[in-house]
Amino acid sequence: MRFLVFFLISIGCIACGGSETDTNTNGKSVFHYNQPNHITSLDPAFAKSQNNIWAVDHLFNSLVELDENLEIQPSIAASWTVSENGKTYTFKLKENVFFHDNACFENGKGRKVTAEDVVYSLSRILDEKVASPGSWIFKNRLADKDAFVAQDEQTFVLNLKAAFRPILGILAMKYCSIVPREAVGKYGVSFRKNPVGTGPFQFKKWLENQNLFLVKNPNYFEKENGQQLPFLDAVKVSFIADRRTAFLEFEQGKLDYISGVESSFINNLLTKEGQLVETQKEKIQFIKSPFLNTEYLGFNLSFGDQKNPLLKKQVRQALNYGIDRGAMLRTLKNNIGKAADAGFTPRGLPSYNRESTPGYIYNPTKAAELLRQAGFPEGKGLPEMTLHTGQDYVDICNFVAKQWEELGIKVKIEQVESANLRNSMTRGDLAFFRGSWIADYPDAENFYTVFYSKNPAPPNYTRFKNAEFDALYEKALNENEDNQRYAIYHQMDRILIEESPVVFLYYDETAIFASKDVQGLSKNAINLLSLKKVKK
Repeated sequence: MRFLVFFLISIGCIACGGSETDTNTNGKSVFHYNQPNHITSLDPAFAKSQNNIWAVDHLFNSLVELDENLEIQPSIAASWTVSENGKTYTFKLKENVFFHDNACFENGKGRKVTAEDVVYSLSRILDEKVASPGSWIFKNRLADKDAFVAQDEQTFVLNLKAAFRPILGILAMKYCSIVPREAVGKYGVSFRKNPVGTGPFQFKKWLENQNLFLVKNPNYFEKENGQQLPFLDAVKVSFIADRRTAFLEFEQGKLDYISGVESSFINNLLTKEGQLVETQKEKIQFIKSPFLNTEYLGFNLSFGDQKNPLLKKQVRQALNYGIDRGAMLRTLKNNIGKAADAGFTPRGLPSYNRESTPGYIYNPTKAAELLRQAGFPEGKGLPEMTLHTGQDYVDICNFVAKQWEELGIKVKIEQVESANLRNSMTRGDLAFFRGSWIADYPDAENFYTVFYSKNPAPPNYTRFKNAEFDALYEKALNENEDNQRYAIYHQMDRILIEESPVVFLYYDETAIFASKDVQGLSKNAINLLSLKKVKK
């Protein structure tokens, strides 16, 4: 304990302006990264956004986890079986998983995790008193009776209402992290700032909006090639809201890692072709990988009457053909991202298949022909349209509007505060809007929920309604064989491409930059920062 106190003071001295030529303190390895959005809670029940999710991942484990290929791997569960009808999942827990030492336990010693802890943790997500934003994850999925069962101390059983193949991906979400009843009971609502989990790092101190300090869990259950994980001694998280300032800290060696880029410094790091600039190659490593996020422009298909030109399929298709997505990505994002040329589900998912779902390419001749078919030759008679967007996407919206102008299509860009934009999209007040969909779990089904007509907004902001699509969606839910399910998914994407309820923009990518002395960073399509195997 004396070491931890001394170590924390040492880190604090660095944060206060001491020498930061190296974040290794007194021979101890400290990984320092910045989170521009402040953490709001360290309680997994509130792991809704990236800022919370990253911290929760350091502190907690779920039954299963995703590897960098988005394959389900054991975590607290050692193994599992699935019943023939696909409705019952039986998990055997590992014997060597213990909660962090904490005052909530007898003698302050963390106890072994049992199946009752799994029942408690998953039930807690659904508790209305907790009001977890993750309560939706099991909506209409669980058996009406005995959904969560502790069969014995090391056996947990999950019973579903119907077969649902993506359920393992849902169980890997941070909402499903295992927490001890004793800690929630002791700290109550303050569990948000007194987290007790099983993860590779344990909580030390949180100065809200300033810094978060985590230290190595000496009793962590995982090993790598016989070596105890984690390799790092501590993690320090800063909350510098200005990304330009955080980049300068990174350049000066005060941060080990930054994620994402913005226009104020992107050219300091990347060429227009998306390669690390020569002057940075000796100091920085760059990792780029698919990110399960599809960026789009959405049409509200229930907005107005038949005079609304966006209700004409040919106009929506013309808008899709009228964009040079490759030029947009090179010009504005230094080639971070891939053109959305194969429907709504992004690269990185195993079901992605451009050959089965060929989407839109830049073809202004085809766009002009479709406008003529719609009764608007060269855009004549087409009223000016208004595209609503948040601040971060104004440049992209202006780019596409310029290209559409060459076809005679006039589009005015209206900037809206992000929260107001989402509220207006939910109410259905907007005819045309910028949107995105980030996967909650790694299965394309999560992307098709956006267009299932029985879903409200969110997620169905476009109010898309297609009987064939709905029937295929429901069929896919009950298909347990992957190749068969993927074939159904491809049919659904072909319908979306034909009907064009959105303008498909691009599939996002992660852009990770780290100092050269950092080893073991993994890339993954859910943009998770896993530090348990990282070395410095």
